[in-house]
Amino acid sequence: MALGSRLRRPTLLAATLALLAVFSASPARADRCEDIAKELKGQIEGVKISVNTGRMIYLSHPAAKELSIGCRGSNYAIELYAKADRKPRPEFFALVASASAIIFTIPKSDALTGTSRCIRRMGLLRGDKVSMRFRRLNMECTRTRKEASIVVTRGKDE
Repeated sequence: MALGSRLRRPTLLAATLALLAVFSASPARADRCEDIAKELKGQIEGVKISVNTGRMIYLSHPAAKELSIGCRGSNYAIELYAKADRKPRPEFFALVASASAIIFTIPKSDALTGTSRCIRRMGLLRGDKVSMRFRRLNMECTRTRKEASIVVTRGKDE
């Protein structure tokens, strides 16, 4: 009888640990950035997911030369980067506004106003780099001789 109780204790301990491991393990969950990229692909026509590098997810769209989502920066939670020709078309503004509205959960009309205002402010008086804040979003627009780009972020503390 003493031998039977010695064998049951390790077996009972192993079974208890196995049950604990099964019930404490959380289900696999995709990264928030991946979820947002899939949502952009599903809601904006023409968006394709190209490469996922962990911190950056590169997307493609006919209206933009470059399009990407950045995750977990030092002072931001998520960022949207888009690049187009020096004089962007209305399709580019609509793309950036739609993506900003989905990512940052703001109305599309507000996102369209902010992105178009930021890119149109660049010029002779303000220069080729404009930083502005609109509806709790930080926007930074830059341009070169051939291209214009916009970075839209929201701070971690907001």
